[in-house]
Amino acid sequence: MRAETEMQRANPASFREAASRFATGVAVLTALDEHGRICGMTANSFVTVSLSPPTVLVSVMPGRMHRAISATGRYCVNVLPDHGRDLSRHFASQPNAGADPDYEIVDGLPRLFGCIAYFACEVTRHVDVSDHTLIIAEVSACDHRDTTPLVFFSSRYHRGAGVPVDR
Repeated sequence: MRAETEMQRANPASFREAASRFATGVAVLTALDEHGRICGMTANSFVTVSLSPPTVLVSVMPGRMHRAISATGRYCVNVLPDHGRDLSRHFASQPNAGADPDYEIVDGLPRLFGCIAYFACEVTRHVDVSDHTLIIAEVSACDHRDTTPLVFFSSRYHRGAGVPVDR
């Protein structure tokens, strides 16, 4: 019989540095709150989960966006183009008058003009994990355009996705 031992946990600073080496696209979540006002936040986690049915997951901390999604059961994911750094920073709690977010209402959700992909999402479940909630949703509508994405790697923004290695 093995003795019960406490699981060792990674140092948070080391974890953050290692996780920053995973390149990601940059997305802004948007929703209408319970009063019909637009709110948004830069998402640090957006994952496609399944193709059938089309399902995605986002990770959200408690706050205005969490309350809006919980109240309405809907949100939109807007994937930013390579020139979207100011918008990302604006929605990452660094409001920037120069960002000037512009929206259109699509499928009853605020969609950022100029996004390269958007996903209209209907929440199917919440999973609380530590100080975040994983919000799982089915995609009710989506579209995209072919242009270069904004990429986040090593805690910095980068333009473009680079050259494909399989061509």
